[in-house]
Amino acid sequence: MRRIILSIITMAMAVLVYAQNKPYITKVYDFMPAPGQFINELPYTDEPVSKDSLLRLVEDCICGYEKPNGKIVIADAMVSLGSFGGYVVFGFDHPVVNVKGEYDLQILGNAAQNDQHAILGGSSEPGIVMVSRDVNCNGMPDDPWYELAGSEHNHPKTQKHFTITYYKPDDSQFGPLQTGQYHDQYIRWTSNSVDSIQEGYVRKNSFHNQSYWPQWVEGETLTFEGTKLRCNAVNFSATSNDWHQYFFDWGYVDNRPDERYGYKNNVTNIDAEELNKGFKLDWAVDGDGNPVELKKIDFVKVYNAILQDCGWLGETSTEVAGAIDLHPDAVAEAEPGDVNGDGSVTSADVTALYNYLLDGDSSATINGDQNADGSITSGDVTMVYNILLGD
Repeated sequence: MRRIILSIITMAMAVLVYAQNKPYITKVYDFMPAPGQFINELPYTDEPVSKDSLLRLVEDCICGYEKPNGKIVIADAMVSLGSFGGYVVFGFDHPVVNVKGEYDLQILGNAAQNDQHAILGGSSEPGIVMVSRDVNCNGMPDDPWYELAGSEHNHPKTQKHFTITYYKPDDSQFGPLQTGQYHDQYIRWTSNSVDSIQEGYVRKNSFHNQSYWPQWVEGETLTFEGTKLRCNAVNFSATSNDWHQYFFDWGYVDNRPDERYGYKNNVTNIDAEELNKGFKLDWAVDGDGNPVELKKIDFVKVYNAILQDCGWLGETSTEVAGAIDLHPDAVAEAEPGDVNGDGSVTSADVTALYNYLLDGDSSATINGDQNADGSITSGDVTMVYNILLGD
């Protein structure tokens, strides 16, 4: 009877937890933008800040919350990731579950459509999504990352393992600009580009006269590595800056206007088929491009995947304006042997079973009945041992 009561309590607690899962970002783990015109503005920092204080500022921008009237707000603002490589890492208050055949995540940007010149595009600044599981169960994003491969992943002009280094400028040498002026050689960068251009500059324009270098960064350089997508911007005028950025088909943040699924939907006059529908965990690949099956993930990373300058518009810079878990109450299918539900089979699962058998501690035995015989016994311990040994 005691075992039955404990099992009922455990199941009730699990139902309660899943019912309270929040669909919005609840924590920001890291934020490291590359240099750019919105750096030190999105989020705004008018003096040097600590990394912890910076992360709280980012959370104020992109974490969601529920109002007293029950209305859910996904985010109040957005953050800019700067030039190529700049990133933000965030998570929810629960794992995001892979619901087969459906979109699992929506990550919002500020992309906009412009119908001029009969192109499908306008303002498009694509960012790549990476995901990770908390394999070591320490609550930190220090496990392997997997890319959600979008439509450009296998394009011949996509460069994998692209590396870029930015060099800190002496801002005292780059004073305020008048309208229409530029500092063309502001922040220098070098790269391992397979194109003919392996070095260049992030230019400074008259619209943003603050420092474009992240003021909380110590040291004289910033280096980023990732997948670089082909340039998507075209200037349609030889005499003026008439820039338009083509949309990629799917799979990138801030690439197309977003379908917001009922949350703060401000998209108008755009064909629903042209919207960014979201992201599927089924798209995950490892560093060699091999598909990876993920039943759930704990951490999300978004980084700017474009390196280009668009005249008066400045550098292409991905913006992130919140995220939505599209199935916050979904429960991941349990892995055989994963007694404590942490997503992997380790000695901790055997320990969880022993604790239950010795003193009735069911707090870590979410999937204790491994052989499905209706009770937790030594037979379940044997089954987990066999899984660990590969039998």
